[in-house]
Amino acid sequence: MAARRSRIPATKYPVERFTLDNGLRVVLTPDRSAPVIGVAVVYDVGIRSEPEGRTGFAHLFEHLMFQGSENLEKLAHFRHVQGAGGTFNGSTHLDYTDYFETLPSNALERALFLEADRMRGPRLTEENLRNQVDVVKEEIRVNVLNRPYGGFPWLTLPPVMFDTFPNAHDGYGSFDDLESATVADAADFFRRYYASGNAVLAVSGDIDVAEATELVTRHFGDVPARPAPQRPDFTEPDLSAERRTSYTDALAPLPAVAGAWRVPDPVTDFAGYLPYVVLAEVLTDGDASRLVERLVQRDRTVTSLGGYLGFMGDPFDVRDPTALLLQAHLPPGGDVDKVLRTIDEELDRLATDGLTDGELARTQARMATHLLRDTDAVLGRALRMAVLEQQRGEPGLLNDLPRLVGEVTEEQVRAAAATVRPERRAAIEVIAGGAR
Repeated sequence: MAARRSRIPATKYPVERFTLDNGLRVVLTPDRSAPVIGVAVVYDVGIRSEPEGRTGFAHLFEHLMFQGSENLEKLAHFRHVQGAGGTFNGSTHLDYTDYFETLPSNALERALFLEADRMRGPRLTEENLRNQVDVVKEEIRVNVLNRPYGGFPWLTLPPVMFDTFPNAHDGYGSFDDLESATVADAADFFRRYYASGNAVLAVSGDIDVAEATELVTRHFGDVPARPAPQRPDFTEPDLSAERRTSYTDALAPLPAVAGAWRVPDPVTDFAGYLPYVVLAEVLTDGDASRLVERLVQRDRTVTSLGGYLGFMGDPFDVRDPTALLLQAHLPPGGDVDKVLRTIDEELDRLATDGLTDGELARTQARMATHLLRDTDAVLGRALRMAVLEQQRGEPGLLNDLPRLVGEVTEEQVRAAAATVRPERRAAIEVIAGGAR
């Protein structure tokens, strides 16, 4: 009997692309259905770009970009966005850093002015630097040091899997490295990575393309041209034997474990990569998924379970090297070895026996729903298109992702599962030190 295939709805968001003389790439995607816009600027610099001795610098610099700019004093960006009824933020990832706003559409020029002004140059002062070092240190205390499972597994698993500094180091940064950062370091980081030729601007929502093009050119066209730096080669060989370690988390009430397996290059081998994205969902998405049904409901050897592509959890905004991750929390006294053996058994069963009738179609329909929901809002659309342009030069891929997910076959998922072997696994165990 032929496997049922998902009928995946398609989106048809229009895409207009152009490049300014200074190298800034621009993506416009109009949608006049509501008077709202999303504006996103993505710079091609992230955690992997940090030099040794400057761990956490990409994230620290993200903070500095909100501390005033060429024509605006400290906190002015906050005041101008919020005063127009908008919201804003920024985030640092392995392969990029983004800055974004959601605003009423009549505030488009305001948003473009604000982003262009800090692209010309943030206010890099000793006072701003020291203040933001303290802010980042407090963020680390709250999110990692004083939180159960802090940094698990996105900070704790890469140094088990990888050998090179760019892929293995702590992206939040050590306190010593953060405290030793200088204004000169920040200025050099800005000159090197925050060039117009190393950035993408995306605007989505209630815009007229001709008017938006004129406004973008007016505000960004005179940003000094600086070329994009040459991106290093971050590739590493795959594992040939399992790597495993453990640590005690003094705050963790329950044991936990995470495993990771290398996957094909998500940019240059997208067709080979997609089956692993689907596989992660087949294994862990929903109560009917393979591992949830086996480990949580039947065996009760874990209390919660998750699976995803990429250490920061978004399969479509990461470059190579990356991995498929599975993580679980166990009940008190849980047996980590048994959990890992069961995962291996289920992967072998999937590779050998295939999927049940309707299992793949159900998973693909859920995935398509998530993809469509994530880009329904104008900001989600702008962010996704900006990153697709930055990493692939293909922002319109956003429209094709649900369909491409739906075209992955059972044979491809089985073949992917067959490669997820224990000898290719990096694993980390959290020993519960906070159990009572």
